[in-house]
Amino acid sequence: QVQLVESGGGLVQAGASLRLSCAASGRTISNPAMGWFRQAPGKERAFVAALSRIGNNTYYADSVKGRFTISGDNAKKTVYLQMDSLEPDDTAVYYCRAAANMLSLKILRPGFGSWGQGTQVTVSS
Repeated sequence: QVQLVESGGGLVQAGASLRLSCAASGRTISNPAMGWFRQAPGKERAFVAALSRIGNNTYYADSVKGRFTISGDNAKKTVYLQMDSLEPDDTAVYYCRAAANMLSLKILRPGFGSWGQGTQVTVSS
């Protein structure tokens, strides 16, 4: 299996920026689909952004388009989420996810991908 470790979360004020990192290790594949999800209190885990290493396509939830940017460094086996213009509604635990392809990435069930443990992002007003 793939092990994923997120970092970079923290407490910031509205309008600030953060960059999250997700380092992969273990039984990784060359070009996995990578993504970020988030879960706020009382909410279901929701899709934020994804990166397909095949074709280098990116996808974003409507709520973060224009503010967040997902990117990857294959040599470091690391995926990043640059978050700009943060808003209080962005407050959540952010989870990194890896899967063999984009379809599997979106299936939030055991066996279709790997999850990191999450990193807390808190945005104060």
